[in-house]
Amino acid sequence: MVRLVQNPEERQQALDIRRRVFVEEQGVPAELELDAQDGGAVHWLGWRAGQAVGTARLVRFADVAKVGRVAVLPEWRSSGLGRELMEEIHGWAKDQPLRQILLDAQVNVIPFYAKLGYQTEGEIFEEAGILHQRMVRWLV
Repeated sequence: MVRLVQNPEERQQALDIRRRVFVEEQGVPAELELDAQDGGAVHWLGWRAGQAVGTARLVRFADVAKVGRVAVLPEWRSSGLGRELMEEIHGWAKDQPLRQILLDAQVNVIPFYAKLGYQTEGEIFEEAGILHQRMVRWLV
């Protein structure tokens, strides 16, 4: 199950998942993981076995939005939750309506996003010590 974050407790659960995945597992500095865009972002949580185990956020810029901080706890990574999170975001975005979603994918998960209709754009770049590439998906 995936749904929008509904209260401060759920928001904290999302942040805890991000800390575990990005800071503890991937070594991203904590001061880079949280940023000024979190306050204005729309956040989702993904649930398995009654607990929050995945999250993502979307920051809107007029009729374009950027997905980021997509994180699923390691023990749930092959459960389909990442796809569910992204499909929920796509449905929400179409209802807004948004014309395009973009994201900066870690290079190792580019194939995952490509299967969801995203196309690479531009050069590979480094962010927080991890290689990324911009990807876009048109909604209209």
